Amino acid sequence: MSEAQKPDFDARALRDAFGAFATGVTVISTSTEEGDHGMTANAFMSVSLDPPLIAISLDRKSRMHEKVRASGRYAVNILAQGMEHVAMHFAGRHNPELANFFVNHHHLPVAPGAVAVFLTEVAQEVEAGDHTLFIGRVLHLERDPKAAPLLFSSGSFHVLSAAGAPS
Repeated sequence: MSEAQKPDFDARALRDAFGAFATGVTVISTSTEEGDHGMTANAFMSVSLDPPLIAISLDRKSRMHEKVRASGRYAVNILAQGMEHVAMHFAGRHNPELANFFVNHHHLPVAPGAVAVFLTEVAQEVEAGDHTLFIGRVLHLERDPKAAPLLFSSGSFHVLSAAGAPS
């Protein structure tokens, strides 16, 4: 990489700038021979309506990366307001009360009370820097139209106000 191509910022500045983007909070889940696995993530996006595709981005050093690769399937659970404790549990702050949190839908672990759940099979893997994009074909979805999503921005959780604006 030439000097002209080197970024003029460090990794912390990049992370902070990414954090300025408000996102929903998801738990990515999968099941392998070792059992059910989940990880909090906000790197989720819709890709295509026809065919129905979504993508998640997983660090290649994360445990979930190999779990999703091994199973070939994953669920994206969009967390609802009030599920901060679930997000923290699957972000590494173990809560013994959530040890058996998931319910099984179509042989994938699913978060009860989620705003929406997408069940997928991996259709494609795309290597991108230190991450892999797992593009999943959506095979099943569920949505609670009355539930409001949990939001994350600038390092903390937020909720939608009654007017629909982040609070």
